Amino acid sequence: MNIACLVFDQITLLDAVGPMEVLSRIPGASVRIVAPENKPLRSNKSGFRLIPDCVLEELTSADIVLVPGGPGVRPLLEDKRLLDWVRGVHRTTEWTTSVCTGSLLLAAAGLLEGLPATTHWNALSDLERYGAKPVKQRVVVDGKIVMGAGVSAGIDMALTLASLVAGEAVARAIQLRIEYDPKPPFDAGSPDRVDEIVLDLARGGLDKVSAV
Repeated sequence: MNIACLVFDQITLLDAVGPMEVLSRIPGASVRIVAPENKPLRSNKSGFRLIPDCVLEELTSADIVLVPGGPGVRPLLEDKRLLDWVRGVHRTTEWTTSVCTGSLLLAAAGLLEGLPATTHWNALSDLERYGAKPVKQRVVVDGKIVMGAGVSAGIDMALTLASLVAGEAVARAIQLRIEYDPKPPFDAGSPDRVDEIVLDLARGGLDKVSAV
């Protein structure tokens, strides 16, 4: 099973690494990292360098394609070359997937019109601009499109997909292998369960605090 993971400058690292840690463990999986340019790329915040295997034109088909999110998505929403690639590779896939604001790229490419779709809670309204129907769900499956909400939801998305591809027993074994048994110290994983102080920090206040 050939898996293609799109990367770009200012990607949110966990959007790609979390799902790929799961999907790469599906028996028979082969992973390639594809990018608009064949050069080292930087993730946002953490600044990790990502080295692509190939550029868009060198990878035109895949069984699974993963489109992560991050601040770097915004300038790509009007990038004809990238959107053409998304549309083209989608025609070849068994599964087209996204994490966080990666779904905005799917939507901008015209793949989500009229479909339920999810993304990071702070970008849900952006989906409507492209004709998608935003839903507050951690994982959304519609036909061959599988979407995870913000960042860490990519792991849940990938486990869901692993069960669809290889069966629930394999997906459970992968979950156990990576010891994915989350018990967060705070009940703060949704904007519906935090106060205004935390919400303001999450929406941008943290950047101001870090800059002081």
